[in-house]
Amino acid sequence: MDHSQARWRTPQVHVAVQSGDLGAIVRAVRQANGLTLADLAQRCGYSTSTLSRMERGKQPLADISVLRSLAGALRIPPALLGLADTPPQSVHARRPIAIVGVNLTAAEETDPMRRRTLLLGVSGLSGAALIGSASWPAPATADPFRALEHDLLTPPCHGIPVELPGLRTRLAAARTLFQQARYAEAAAQLHRLLPAALATRHEAAHGDAMAAAEGQLAELYTLTAELMVKLGNDPLALTTADRAMQAAQATEDMLTRAGASRVWAIVLRRADHADTAQRLVVDNAAALQPDLHRGPDHLSVYGTLLSTAAYTSAVDGDRDTARTLVTEAVEAAQRLGADANHRFTAFGPTGVGLYQISIARVLGDPAAAIETARHIDPRTIPVVERRARYWSDIARSFHAWGKPEQCYRALLAAEHASPDEVRYRKPIQRITMSLLGHPTAKRLPGLQAFARRTGALSA
Repeated sequence: MDHSQARWRTPQVHVAVQSGDLGAIVRAVRQANGLTLADLAQRCGYSTSTLSRMERGKQPLADISVLRSLAGALRIPPALLGLADTPPQSVHARRPIAIVGVNLTAAEETDPMRRRTLLLGVSGLSGAALIGSASWPAPATADPFRALEHDLLTPPCHGIPVELPGLRTRLAAARTLFQQARYAEAAAQLHRLLPAALATRHEAAHGDAMAAAEGQLAELYTLTAELMVKLGNDPLALTTADRAMQAAQATEDMLTRAGASRVWAIVLRRADHADTAQRLVVDNAAALQPDLHRGPDHLSVYGTLLSTAAYTSAVDGDRDTARTLVTEAVEAAQRLGADANHRFTAFGPTGVGLYQISIARVLGDPAAAIETARHIDPRTIPVVERRARYWSDIARSFHAWGKPEQCYRALLAAEHASPDEVRYRKPIQRITMSLLGHPTAKRLPGLQAFARRTGALSA
């Protein structure tokens, strides 16, 4: 194509490019070529409503594969949308997000379920975070977190497709590492796994094989988003959770969709959209209700969604809704009968108890959080990550209560359960720095060494 004669070289396009607004650029180029939204939708596979939201800035344009898809559909150089002008790779257009759920309020629990569409209008990574990222320097393999970050910012295209059972096994191994609170090892595994998962999805035939590959990719992105939340990397958690949602929409697996929706809700909550997050999780839980008889997987995912919704309501200061939802989660745990790890949920009576600690803490009642914790024997918590989080919550509660000695002992217990839990979590780093400056710091033996081990203090 002779770009010097391209019809997109118009004053309107020039103004849009100067503004740096990617949605405005897409709209200006589309109009310069005489294309309607429906015309562009037919070319790239997105719905007209999704394209309209992109153009108006209501849906983030932060995913490189989306930008390349739009550049190809508009027949413009990728550089016009801030991408390196390299030979195009095989990119499958992502499915637009169309989340339909059930909205249940306290006054509507006995009414017929009303269908509604939840529009997600949360800002993603800024365009500047990704523009030009194709030339991002290759990461040092010694740092698994930076290597994984590099993969997420510039999705790799060098992977080799694998058989789905093998991909599923490797993903389960990564999930196990995460649940063992071995976060650096989990990041390294995800760094190795992502290229293969993307290649498998790209090479899958249509139909069941494609849906299965999308499902595994959704699970991988869901786990990666959970890891980013754990590390406090909210920008990458946001974009990764968004990818999990997009991949999950291509599957027929309700549990995969529910898992992706849950991590998306967690990211929304951390972005100060607790109201939207809570509705999203409750809707997904309501959608699962008719299928709870199908077995422990459905019941465990359902109970986990309720627990997450309860915590989200607590973060939003809604004590009554948090109490109602966690009570329903307790009932689901009792129905399950024992602590288990179906679908890697670690759900059960103890699991709900851990949420009750967190709920009391975020509602500003550290004494109630500690009292709840006293009824849980940490030795009975089957998943290391949850056991470490138990001690972390106790430490945060004692810190809020103004009890530095008890807080420090809880931090040491968390480190004993999982060194990574105190090494990589930002709230723990902040508490440690606060203890270092506390008048009682000299009465906390080994605090300086602890701070150096966890990275809160330079060695």
